[in-house]
Amino acid sequence: MSSDQPTPERREITVRRAPKYVPFLILGGLVGFAAAAVIAYALPGDASYDRGAVYGFFMVPCAAAGVILGAISALVLDRTSVRRARRGVVEAVPEAEHSAEGTHPATAPAAHPAVEQGTEPGTEPGTEPGPAPERTTDDGEPGPRS
Repeated sequence: MSSDQPTPERREITVRRAPKYVPFLILGGLVGFAAAAVIAYALPGDASYDRGAVYGFFMVPCAAAGVILGAISALVLDRTSVRRARRGVVEAVPEAEHSAEGTHPATAPAAHPAVEQGTEPGTEPGTEPGPAPERTTDDGEPGPRS
């Protein structure tokens, strides 16, 4: 007994939550600016130096140190996320099903690894997820789905 449908391709993937580095770098720089302000304005200093000049002098090294500490913390969180990574199996949906649904394979939603295990993220096991709410633009017209 032969089938006309090709067997779907199954691939094993790794899913993990990796941090974005730029926000960590920006936050580290802002913490460095705040540390320079504390050094310049909260601590007692020499009367021969203006507090603005002291802030300007300490701003560069403190901001650089803050950026470096932000990068190190992002790297530590990235390594932690590698250890917490989960493996999943995804299966390609045949083209015939896409044409019946009216969607193009390139625009179809990606399969989530939890689907293989039988649960969708954010739902109780054994329950069916409901339909997605209709998206509209600011003027009330139906809009594109993101």
